Amino acid sequence: MTDLTYTHPTSNSYALYELAKQVIPGGVQGNIKYYDPYPLSFASAKGAWLKDVDDHDYVDYLLSFGALILGHGHSVVKQAVEEVWDTYGTSSFGVPYPLELTMGKKIKSLYPSIQQVRFTNSGLEATLLAIRLGMAYTEKSSIAKFAGHYHGGHEQVLVSTQPIINDGTHPRQVSESRGLPDYYLDHTIVLPFNDTETSERILRENQDRIGVVILEPLQSGYIPANPQFLQHLRRVTKELGMVLIFDEVKTGFRVRLGGAQELYDIQPDLTSLGKVLGGGFPIGAVGGRKDILEMTAPRPNAPHDVVFHSGTFNGNPMSLLSGLRTIEFLQDGDHYGMLLKMTENLRQEVERLGKRYGLPIKTVGEGSIFNLVFVNEQEGNGARPWDIVAAEQSADHRRLRGQLDFLLMEHGVFSKPYNRFSLSLAHDEKAIQHTLDAFEKSFAALIKRG
Repeated sequence: MTDLTYTHPTSNSYALYELAKQVIPGGVQGNIKYYDPYPLSFASAKGAWLKDVDDHDYVDYLLSFGALILGHGHSVVKQAVEEVWDTYGTSSFGVPYPLELTMGKKIKSLYPSIQQVRFTNSGLEATLLAIRLGMAYTEKSSIAKFAGHYHGGHEQVLVSTQPIINDGTHPRQVSESRGLPDYYLDHTIVLPFNDTETSERILRENQDRIGVVILEPLQSGYIPANPQFLQHLRRVTKELGMVLIFDEVKTGFRVRLGGAQELYDIQPDLTSLGKVLGGGFPIGAVGGRKDILEMTAPRPNAPHDVVFHSGTFNGNPMSLLSGLRTIEFLQDGDHYGMLLKMTENLRQEVERLGKRYGLPIKTVGEGSIFNLVFVNEQEGNGARPWDIVAAEQSADHRRLRGQLDFLLMEHGVFSKPYNRFSLSLAHDEKAIQHTLDAFEKSFAALIKRG
């Protein structure tokens, strides 16, 4: 437990949490959904708003960890669900049908690096398949990942997911779970994000082992890469014959419609997608070079000489059509431009309010995702976006950010404490003004606390 607690009544959430712990380990369906002293429980959602079981309303900036780019219950998604029943008459074929081709073509049109695509049911499955493909293609048994980058809860990448402050040394391999065989620690090389010299040195030292390099092009979805770092990484991985994977589960369709690779104008060998792609339904996808993806193609005469991939619900109509209609809506008119402009305006106003109250607030992110960091400008923390990790790990940031998040909840703004903020097209003027009012009240309360 911490000294953080709710400043508004949440007794029903607490009671449900205590009951849930008797049936669900830890009371949550996923460890990242927990936070001290207990997570709020919600009763309903609409548009940009959530209602908790204590009847409090919140503007929602978690949005199912960024998946709901149109907001809760958007008419486009509702109509897509009805269209599935009217057109296909089933929620799952389990066999090929035309919509798989249609969605594949849509993804290819937005991501020039993607020549072929396979669908999965989650971002976790997508990164798992991408890594398997890369290792099969290069015939090497080790991968490289970056400290602080999260690629789902499977063994190969559940290593060193906590951020580090780069110091020019080789980051340690740290197991993030009990039950991980030593094999995965031994075959996962950890690199420092945005450190060009050290990363290249480690890759060259291990070039006989490493077949795959995977990263979030924006760490945690909001900490940007130094563009020169990414460009250099692309050149080095090509030279060394390593498959470069962009994990765009968080950033795909959010920082740009074509993801971070559109923002940075870099083409990875493979891309993992998820979240927004399903329009609010479970989905994942792996896309990339045809010569790599073709390794999953069935070979009846040599069934074991392929990269195995399957799944009953892969490419199911609910996920594909909801996602397709979501993407089409984002492309229609100036909807996507409005979303990016709204996000930028909100960031500017939050920073302006922070400055008015003398709080060292910096917003960090791209597109429709950002986060808030308390920085110490005198020490240089946060002078560059890619150095923001140092500020985030300071005791002052953790203390102030924790207090701010709970104050925001009291005033009707929700994002899981310490989490990034994601916006949707449902965040209208009323929701934004409510948000700014909540920030002003919360900043004032922080100052009053000293």
